[in-house]
Amino acid sequence: MPETDEDLADARADLCRFLAACYYEPAPEFAEERLFESMQAAAARVHPELAEHARRLGEAFAAQDLQTLLVDYTRLFLGPTQTLAQPYGSVWQNGETTLMQETTLAVVELYEQGGFEIDAAFHELPDHVAVELEFLYLLLFKRNQARRANDDGAGAALAALQQRFLVQHLGAWIGPFTRAVQASAQTSFYRELGAFTERFVRQAAEPQEPSAIRH
Repeated sequence: MPETDEDLADARADLCRFLAACYYEPAPEFAEERLFESMQAAAARVHPELAEHARRLGEAFAAQDLQTLLVDYTRLFLGPTQTLAQPYGSVWQNGETTLMQETTLAVVELYEQGGFEIDAAFHELPDHVAVELEFLYLLLFKRNQARRANDDGAGAALAALQQRFLVQHLGAWIGPFTRAVQASAQTSFYRELGAFTERFVRQAAEPQEPSAIRH
């Protein structure tokens, strides 16, 4: 069955949402909710290279016990002494360990422009990698809604906001962050996640030209 540009955009948005989920604490729900099967299905609709990343990520998760993944997650993103891959944009953009920098406040302003609200029960900082990926998901989702509604004005505004966000925030720091993840991870799962995330964000920053219907 042919896929439209809207179908491909849906798959890209879903893939972004699934990637964001991987930056939360590893849990049995990852397997129970078939996260990696869903991720691979979405990735296969977007690009063969991303599908291969998704396949390897799912295999790496299945091959490792949850406790080992949790230890690696803690080492990489939480500490308790030296955090090996700080998951906050302000750290990578400012080159300092102090959090809640001007870049954090700036990204919150973009969230507000995009109609993105962080749940009051969420206890992480606004520039955490999972939050920024979820904002990118929202932008991709809303752009597709505008496309389906033939609302060119809303689509153009969302595209401009997405470009600003990727240039000034997520796209500006995802490279060094994911390289730190890959260099410091003890499990193949987090090494694969770092490589997958960097490739996905880099592709999201490329112009998405409308295409003919894919068969």
